[in-house]
Amino acid sequence: MSDVLLKVDNLKTHFFLDEGVVPAVDGVSFHLNRGETLAVVGESGSGKSITSLSIMRLIPSPPGRIVGGSIYFNGQDLLKLPEKEMRRIRGNKISMIFQEPMTSLNPVYRVGDQIAEALINHQGVNKKEAMEKAVEMLRLTGIPSPEKRAYEFPHQMSGGMRQRVMIAMALSCRPELLIADEPTTALDVTIQAQILELMQELQEKFGTAIIMITHDLAVVAEMADRAAVMYCGKVVEEATVEELFEKPLHPYTRGLLASIPRVEEEVDKLYMIEGTVPNLMHLPAGCAFAPRCPEAESRCHRARPELVEVSPGRKVSCWLVEGGAG
Repeated sequence: MSDVLLKVDNLKTHFFLDEGVVPAVDGVSFHLNRGETLAVVGESGSGKSITSLSIMRLIPSPPGRIVGGSIYFNGQDLLKLPEKEMRRIRGNKISMIFQEPMTSLNPVYRVGDQIAEALINHQGVNKKEAMEKAVEMLRLTGIPSPEKRAYEFPHQMSGGMRQRVMIAMALSCRPELLIADEPTTALDVTIQAQILELMQELQEKFGTAIIMITHDLAVVAEMADRAAVMYCGKVVEEATVEELFEKPLHPYTRGLLASIPRVEEEVDKLYMIEGTVPNLMHLPAGCAFAPRCPEAESRCHRARPELVEVSPGRKVSCWLVEGGAG
C-alpha cells in the first residue's frame, strides 16, 4: 500500500458571483502521507478553508463550484464519486473539525446523541452501542464525568469542552484523515495547548493523518511534520517544518515568521506585512504578493511564477529564488 493517503492535484474552486468570478482556490497541489500532519498556513482569505471544504466536497453550490483538478484519497478520485459514495467517506474515512464548535454542534441535541449519530450511520451499530461508544470517546478526549456530560446540551459546556466534543465526534469512526480548521482559534492559550496535546495523543493512538489549517505558526511548530503556505488561492511554499522555520524561501513566509512576537526580544513595534490581501477578482498581473513584497523586482509585477521543486520535497513559487520560477 502506498504511503500517500491524499493527493491534491491542480485543484481549482471558484465562486460565481454577480460581480464576477472569485478564484478562491486556483491550482493547489499537495500530498499527505499516512499518519502525517500537514499544516496549511496563510492569512484569512488565502484559500485554506475552501481547500479543506473542497476535499470534503462541502462547497456551497451555488455560488461555489470545483472547476478543475483531482483529489485522490486512497487512490480514488473524490471528485468523480457519486454523492451517495461520498457520504459514506465523509465523517467515516475523512472527518473535519470546524472553526467554531458552538455553530458546528446542533444546539437542540444532546452531545452524546450527536456523536452517536455518526456511529449509527457509518458503523452499523444500534443506539445503545453507539451511546456507549460516544461516552468512551468523551472519556478519551479528557471530558470529566463523560456518562453525565453525554446527556448535556452544547450550551451547558465551555468552549474548550465543546471543542473536545467536536474532536470526539470527528474521531469516533476512527477516520484515516482528520481535517482540523483552526481548531483552537476561539480558545485561550492554556486550553489551546491542551487541545493540541490531545490531538497528538489521539493521532498516535489511532494513526490518523491530519491536515491542520491555521494562521498560527506556533501551532505549526508544535503539531506539523510539513507545511504548505498559501496566498491568494495558491501554494507559494512547501517544506518540512524544520526547513520552513530555519530557512524560509518565499518573502511571504519570511514575513509571517517575522510577525511572531518573541519573548527574548524587546521591540517598540511588532513587525507586520505591509498592505492587505488583494481582491481575488482583481489580482495583479504578476506574483499576487508582489504589491506587498519588500524585495519585488519588475519581473515580479509582470509574470506569475510557478510552484517548482527546488530540492527534494521543497517547493517555492518565487522569481527571487534560484530555480524557484521554473
